Amino acid sequence: MTAAKGTDIFLHDRDVPWTDLGGGVKRKILTWDETLMLVRVAFEKGGVGALHSHPHIQSTMVLSGSFEMTIGDRTTIIKAGDCYIVPTGVVHGVVCLEAGELLDAFAPMRADFV
Repeated sequence: MTAAKGTDIFLHDRDVPWTDLGGGVKRKILTWDETLMLVRVAFEKGGVGALHSHPHIQSTMVLSGSFEMTIGDRTTIIKAGDCYIVPTGVVHGVVCLEAGELLDAFAPMRADFV
């Protein structure tokens, strides 16, 4: 059984390769269907998620590490266990202060990622 136009219902992390995005950043596309997508993003210290915006709602949990996160006109330091949400179309970006990982959820899914 697979999700509608997406991944299998179950996914084993070990079966998904990392994609190197350069600059000390890599990602794994995890489970998704047309309405929702989960993505792991790993950063080396100093890695940057450049300021950008997209039409998706994004909610993220910090799995490990420390990051300077900017969303709109607000900037704060986030660490393991912290979360944030980015409304549709809002400019946001991150700078990794201590190597770590983020778990991103996008609604709807990011067609540009698959």
